Amino acid sequence: MNQKIILASASPRRRELLAQIGLEFEVKVSNKEEVYTSTKPQKIVEELALMKAENVASDLQAEGVELKNTIVIGADTIVVRDEEILGKPKNEDHAYEILLSLQGRAHEVYTGVAILSYNNAGEKEIINHAVETKVHVHEMSEEEIRAYIATGDPMDKAGAYGVQEWIGYIGVKSISGSFYNIMGLPIQKLYGELKKL
Repeated sequence: MNQKIILASASPRRRELLAQIGLEFEVKVSNKEEVYTSTKPQKIVEELALMKAENVASDLQAEGVELKNTIVIGADTIVVRDEEILGKPKNEDHAYEILLSLQGRAHEVYTGVAILSYNNAGEKEIINHAVETKVHVHEMSEEEIRAYIATGDPMDKAGAYGVQEWIGYIGVKSISGSFYNIMGLPIQKLYGELKKL
């Protein structure tokens, strides 16, 4: 792949996944406010992913960077339980409340990915999609939930958990769909799209 790749995300998990498939990339994060108008989870993550990518592209252009032979990738993940979006926990009590509400049942994880592909002339092609994964969670004890919260790991994650952390090992009963989507980047789908460019 000859194009320069820019990841418009601060997520260490997304960086790790891109690196693991052998891609070289730079990270550039936009601090612009993200406001969405969509109401369906799939459309919300598509909208936010595109917003992140577009924000970073416009920031680079404002800095005088020519976006030729460049790919900008934006992504956004949300966790949904009973049609309610569960964001990142505000504090430890909120994290406990979220994790308690997930146990013994299923929820959905949606990740939107937006790819802005600029050709030799700086013309842009937009690819924007969302992937859904259904997750079933075991019943967990208060002690298990509190021990996980004490690690600090759930505080920066939508739905207050990371499937790749020990809570995922003991708490996740089954997954229907992409495992990596739950980590924040449906890498198989993304790789397939990048191969077409």
